[in-house]
Amino acid sequence: MATPAAYITGFVISRDGTKIGYRQMGEGPGVILVHGGLQASQNFMVLGKALADEFTVYIPDRRGRGLSGPFGDDYSLTADAEDVHALVQQTKAQNIFGLSSGAIITLQTAIMEPALKKVALYEPPIPVDGVDHTIMERKYESALIKGNLGKAMISIIRGTGDSSMFVVLPAFITAPFMNFAIKQQQKQVKGDDVSLKSLIPTFHYDSILVSNAKNIIDKSRNLKAEILLLGGSKSQKFLKMALDQLNTALPGAKRVEFKGLGHIAASNGGKPGIIASELRSFFKE
Repeated sequence: MATPAAYITGFVISRDGTKIGYRQMGEGPGVILVHGGLQASQNFMVLGKALADEFTVYIPDRRGRGLSGPFGDDYSLTADAEDVHALVQQTKAQNIFGLSSGAIITLQTAIMEPALKKVALYEPPIPVDGVDHTIMERKYESALIKGNLGKAMISIIRGTGDSSMFVVLPAFITAPFMNFAIKQQQKQVKGDDVSLKSLIPTFHYDSILVSNAKNIIDKSRNLKAEILLLGGSKSQKFLKMALDQLNTALPGAKRVEFKGLGHIAASNGGKPGIIASELRSFFKE
């Protein structure tokens, strides 16, 4: 459930004709927030509210979710980046933040759009040597085919998440609890929010997006925008490795690690106030 905050909605039309809806709040210079996998704009409402006293905040629903149109037959990282690019062009925003797979989209958009002046990335899961994501993806797809959304979600948490009982305990114990939680959350969804039941199948497209990002670090070397690389001390090693490689490719980037925080710290249930403080300083510099 999103934390209550006043917002209006709008939309842009992406290059392929897909309608991309967004939530808007606040006043001031424009900031775009791009959510990660298993999320929609609702997951950035606390972060958005924390920034809205100084910025006009735009939080799009990535395609296939909430206010936005479908993934389409030819889905790719480029399609997602073109969606955000359309929002940049309409709003004239020069500041952008992306979390997880949303950070990959944010980076690809920055490569395409020189109007972006300040780009903040929180742990983009860019493929790195020695890390095999296929085991997690196979378990996810298998559970999804069987209709076991709880088990599918647990496979994602184990692949990208921080230490929790869902990582330590076997799935046959945790999956029933997760399935119950998914059903309960669906009953509570209101307004523009999206249920977990609807979001869990969208992770299939995040896997495609990550696969498309294999060469994105090399493509980013000539970026002129100021870059802020963010991560948590509790996050998994491969996420830190991706940030290390980005930092090497972008030696002028600023790097910040948040002690005691994990991969989804910017989301409503994490520590978005701490992330907002760092973003506010970066975007105001």
